[in-house]
Amino acid sequence: MGMVAVPVIAGLGTAHPPSAAQDDLWEGFFSKHFSGSTRALAQRIFAHSGVTRRQAAVNPLLEDVSDWPTERRMRRYLVEALPLGKEAVGRALTAAGLSAGDVGLFVVCSCTGYATPGLDILLARDLGMAPDTQRLFVGHMGCYAALPGLGAASDFVTARGRPALLLCAELTSLHIQPSSARVDTQQIVSHALFSDAAVAAVVVPGGRGYALREVTSVTDTSTADHMTWDVTDTGFRMGLSPKVPQVLSTHVRGLVEGLLARHGTTLSEVDGWAVHPGGPRILNVVERELALPPEGLAASRATLDEHGNCSSPTVLLILDRLRRAASPPRRVVMLAFGPGLTLFAALLERTGVGGSPGAVTL
Repeated sequence: MGMVAVPVIAGLGTAHPPSAAQDDLWEGFFSKHFSGSTRALAQRIFAHSGVTRRQAAVNPLLEDVSDWPTERRMRRYLVEALPLGKEAVGRALTAAGLSAGDVGLFVVCSCTGYATPGLDILLARDLGMAPDTQRLFVGHMGCYAALPGLGAASDFVTARGRPALLLCAELTSLHIQPSSARVDTQQIVSHALFSDAAVAAVVVPGGRGYALREVTSVTDTSTADHMTWDVTDTGFRMGLSPKVPQVLSTHVRGLVEGLLARHGTTLSEVDGWAVHPGGPRILNVVERELALPPEGLAASRATLDEHGNCSSPTVLLILDRLRRAASPPRRVVMLAFGPGLTLFAALLERTGVGGSPGAVTL
């Protein structure tokens, strides 16, 4: 066979709405939002969330949306998501040295808002993408959407030899639920962890950056009820079973070892881990099952600490952090989890280090 273009992540761009301290969010809003016996439990959950700061396009300290009807939340989604998405995409394109007109496929992932025409069309228009740019909108895959999004982008790059662009944009702050006297641990946990962000990634055929070797997944449909995201009359409501870490522990090692074996490598040769911090317990389970060194998940924990769980953009935030390190990792495994229960994994290798970047001969 001849030469095949290797899909390479050539640029990342991040955008965050204003930041708030977790303690301030607790004192100024959530301590009053939860009442009775729920309050003491909520205070404990907030304190042990692993989150110090979070970002919110709609900050509850300034604006209480908890009783807003879904229609009003969806209108606000567009107002907030467009500038955030534009900022992330602009930075990613600049980092990759491309213009919006070069994009062959634009993939957008978001599960926190609905609009038609969607962010994909509105951003393509506002940024000046070509009329023949193809678009793919991925909704309701939740926290792992970045990885199938990257997979679709890299498949396009390999098949067409043209650049693709991925944007993950989530505004979880729009979905604070009405206060209830009933103890609802699942709501407390999601209110303690979730945050807003947009991250864009440019994937190109060959060159310098992180080559995407493979995207793979496993879904355990016997636990489909463990993670839900229901559209209600007052926003979208998270359902989160405490059994999620248990399901991850069953599947994560086999998934990762299989991925690495197919590329002739092993766990000990991975020097970068971008693991979606669904919460502190999730990271502990992954660390234990993969027998990672103490520093293995430092970037994932730091991202949770500074940005909370931003749903789909989070693994890309972690990759960005790894990439900016004094000595960036050579080989990165990305892992993300979400409804299904689904586990997604991807293997990335830095190009242009030692060996020659670009195409490989098959």
